[in-house]
Amino acid sequence: MMISKKNVQHYIWGDNCDGWRLIDEEDRCIIHERMPVGASEVRHFHSKAKQFFFILSGTMTIELDGTVYNLEEHEGIEVKPILPLQVYNKSYRDLEFLVISQPNTRNDRELVESNFEGNSKKW
Repeated sequence: MMISKKNVQHYIWGDNCDGWRLIDEEDRCIIHERMPVGASEVRHFHSKAKQFFFILSGTMTIELDGTVYNLEEHEGIEVKPILPLQVYNKSYRDLEFLVISQPNTRNDRELVESNFEGNSKKW
């Protein structure tokens, strides 16, 4: 079956962000997400899931364990389990990206206090 944002589950999260569950299986999930300008996600970590973020359009600012990376279109970053992360859209246009997680992140998310002054790095 062909998979499209038009024929999969859509949900709203965070600061008016969109998510489309392209693949939603127990051992993996692939989500297409959109974050409007100025939006951010809460700082958290996953106990089991490793994730890969791949930027489709826009610029992602992602804080990983106190270090900040700025990812441009067609760049990605892997996030290992237990590593605290937070995603921001500090750019001038919507951010769209894929999040590929193994295993699925359902019921595998712990919130972390967001008080950091990290180092900034270009990925």
